[in-house]
Amino acid sequence: MLDRSVTIKHLGMVRAKVRIRFRKDGDLRQIGHHDLMRCFERLLRRAALPFHSTQGFNPKPRLLFPLPLPLGIVGCQEVAELELDSDISAEEVHSRLAQQTPAGLEILDVRRIDGAGTTHARLACYRIAMPLGQSDTVPQRLAALMQAASCWVERQRPERRRIDVRPYLKDLRFRDGAVEMDLVVTPTGTARPEEVLGLLGLADLLEQGAVFERTHLVLDDECIAALPAAPAVSVG
Repeated sequence: MLDRSVTIKHLGMVRAKVRIRFRKDGDLRQIGHHDLMRCFERLLRRAALPFHSTQGFNPKPRLLFPLPLPLGIVGCQEVAELELDSDISAEEVHSRLAQQTPAGLEILDVRRIDGAGTTHARLACYRIAMPLGQSDTVPQRLAALMQAASCWVERQRPERRRIDVRPYLKDLRFRDGAVEMDLVVTPTGTARPEEVLGLLGLADLLEQGAVFERTHLVLDDECIAALPAAPAVSVG
């Protein structure tokens, strides 16, 4: 029989899991996902949280980002899920993290979640502001794109291919001087917001200094309307 003095941590079992929603902006907008992971690792160690670690010669915190944020995009409601080795409250996790965050990173919310299974993103919502005087035809362009039967774009990486991103477009809106996009996320991928801008004939916005914001991520354990099927892909 197993000695009751053996702790759950020694058994390698996770007792708790928390979902962290955070904002990433400022100078941190210009760091990639791997650098963000290293930033979070330092943050967790400074906060002295009892995080669960991976196995092997170079253990890392068991920290999952359901959909990494592309470089240069402001993350308004990003998500990270952290496995813990002790039963610490979400409020305590929030407090400890908030005291250690660098400029450009803000902890918005921490809550306990079911530790079983892996969370996936189902919908990514983006926003990009339009310059004054350049928005007259935008509503019509959005409507035309949503009515299109297909929307083919060409990607160069990781291999050259053509992909129909129309099934990924759940909704496009023009509101408060900005284009808003709700893009479906599937196991095979999603549309890229800059691809949608190109289809709208607005790719020059990024060259003019406009910045995308990812305003929200909807996860598979959150309420969401039925999503369309995966899109067609043509390689070559």
